[in-house]
Amino acid sequence: MKKLHLVLIGLLAVVVIAGWYLWTPARQFDAKAAIEAARAYDARIVRDRFGVPHVYGKRDADVAFGLAYAHAEDDWPTIEEVLFFSRGELARRTGKSGAITDYLIAALGAWKDIDERYEGDLSPELRVVVEGYAAGVNFWCAEDARRCARGVAPVTGKDIIAGFATRAPFFYGLDDELKALFEAEPEKQASLDQVRTAFLKIAPGAELGSNAMAVAPSRSSDGHTRLMVNSHQPYTGPVAWYEARVKSDEGWDMIGGLFPGSPVILHGTGPKLGWAHTVNLPDLVDIYALKVDDEKKPTKYEFDGDWRPLEISSVTLRVKLFGPFTLPVERKVYRSIHGPVFVTKSGAYAIAYGGQHDIRAAEQWYRMDKAADFESWRAAMALQAIPSFNTVYADHAGNIAYFYNAAIPKRNPDQDWSKVADGSSADLVWSGVMPFGTAPSVVNPASGYVVNSNHSPFLASGEGDNPDPGAFPAWYGVDERVTNRGLRTQALYGGDKSITSEEFVAYKMDDNYAEDSLLRRTIKAFLDDPVSASATFDEARDILAAWNGSVDRADRQAALAIRAGHLALGYQLHDEVADISVFANAVTQAAAEIKEGFGRLDPEWGDAVRLVRGELSLPLDGGPDTLRAVYPSGTPAQGAQVAAGGDTYILYADWGPVGSPEVRTIHQFGSATLDAKSAYYADQAPLFAEEEWKSPPMTLEGALAEATADYHPGPR
Repeated sequence: MKKLHLVLIGLLAVVVIAGWYLWTPARQFDAKAAIEAARAYDARIVRDRFGVPHVYGKRDADVAFGLAYAHAEDDWPTIEEVLFFSRGELARRTGKSGAITDYLIAALGAWKDIDERYEGDLSPELRVVVEGYAAGVNFWCAEDARRCARGVAPVTGKDIIAGFATRAPFFYGLDDELKALFEAEPEKQASLDQVRTAFLKIAPGAELGSNAMAVAPSRSSDGHTRLMVNSHQPYTGPVAWYEARVKSDEGWDMIGGLFPGSPVILHGTGPKLGWAHTVNLPDLVDIYALKVDDEKKPTKYEFDGDWRPLEISSVTLRVKLFGPFTLPVERKVYRSIHGPVFVTKSGAYAIAYGGQHDIRAAEQWYRMDKAADFESWRAAMALQAIPSFNTVYADHAGNIAYFYNAAIPKRNPDQDWSKVADGSSADLVWSGVMPFGTAPSVVNPASGYVVNSNHSPFLASGEGDNPDPGAFPAWYGVDERVTNRGLRTQALYGGDKSITSEEFVAYKMDDNYAEDSLLRRTIKAFLDDPVSASATFDEARDILAAWNGSVDRADRQAALAIRAGHLALGYQLHDEVADISVFANAVTQAAAEIKEGFGRLDPEWGDAVRLVRGELSLPLDGGPDTLRAVYPSGTPAQGAQVAAGGDTYILYADWGPVGSPEVRTIHQFGSATLDAKSAYYADQAPLFAEEEWKSPPMTLEGALAEATADYHPGPR
């Protein structure tokens, strides 16, 4: 009996020790203190008839507090996930799939930079805004402890800045470059795939796209300036658009789109000016092969004729098990003079990437939000703290502009930067960033229009107004791809010298593929190739031969053409095929899938791809890489494919000769991003499907006239 007693005591001790070891440490949150801190802010939230929050306050900080609270009401789980991601604590929430992102956050050193630079690099004006936003999040959690996961609160201003610093590199493809390092390690490559799929919530192989267009008075039928904000994002998740209107007595006055966790409008319009972003892919990543003292456990690397110690630290990743228990996993983090170092089976490699050490992205967007004219807005852009994104600008004075925004590093021009560089050479280390204005741009062109649809900056405007490709050396890394959308914007906006308001909007909703687009050229090559054509059954071939390039909802050839294109040319139909037999095989597979899902090869496009939201299922016009962008998920073998991304939040601004702009907007779902019980969960979906718009009220009086709610969050 005594022996059994000792065994039980031993087992109990093991359980206690294991529980102590696996128990997840969490931030201590004082709800009473958070409620007391909220007394320092006074925000007024007026929700219009579509539930969009119009946030007013005396100070910018008051507005940021209210914006955080309103967004938390509509999409708290996503904001919460962004916070865990930005802290490098996603594995605590999602388990093993989040561990790779946590390691990357540690390896990139974002938090070290934030801790060192938060006070010095960010203006006091921005800090009070992000801290006001953090206070709004904390008050949301303090009101009801059941709302928020253990350990997410308290949120700080640094957490909000981390949301910008940790997300930016994924937009220009840092994860793709990292995958190339682990070519010999498929499991790690798969883990890196999870970073993009799990965090950005986009389909495997997908890219983020967008359209942006502006016309000056000289190209408008009525002398107006027009701007289209049309970013293509996933419909839900950490980079899905949320609409808000913000206005303070300190001059902050914007309506537009923002991501979960953002205290500022990322693109949209104010009374005098507005802008739109599209994703670009400048070469902002360089890989260096290091000579190290030990291939598996390096401590030193050769540099400039000498051996230097690697910066080595440890990170403890907490991987979710169940309840409050996580498994602690310790990993080494390495850095060289170039940047983070990754030890792989093929060697040790250092990475230099755009935006490294720069935590000022929110600062730049805040200054853009507050800009009063083109010069002050351009001065904000000159910070170059946002490392990528094409940007199209327009204002009430008739100015329009396009900037290939990119934090282009100062590189040795003698190096072929498409290859891995020698990490031991001091001559190949980056020496700063090229000044703003040295990348391609177009300002107030004679042709009166600027456009970008993720295509070459050398096709941004009319003939004679575009930047000269020869003026930009290869080491600038400017991407020169040409999308179908780029071809169509030039044909439509560039082909009309007197654009009405109706035409400006209709051109953006274009759902056609240009004859010289990659998809249509590939289909023509397939039809002209006797070997490939004969290997595919007649009905599929005849359907493709009859297709005129339209993805109108009534079109019966589009489903086969788009699915075959997706299988052969990638999610955005950009990937050239070296052998037309690849496309022939794709046609055969697409035909089999469509036949299985629909019982015929030619279902109407509006039956094949649907906008689904709750109980709503609506037909759509548009497809991948059309100006009316729609990206389906899943496979047609299962029947109708659900649209998962593309056109999401869209804003149209139109400045006449006098006064504020006419503003029209639309969101693919509604303001209540995740609350299926809300009246605003899907109220905009029918308008979106029919390519219709809403007109948000731009004054407090207008908002109150249609208000569905009017309240001041905070203790009273």
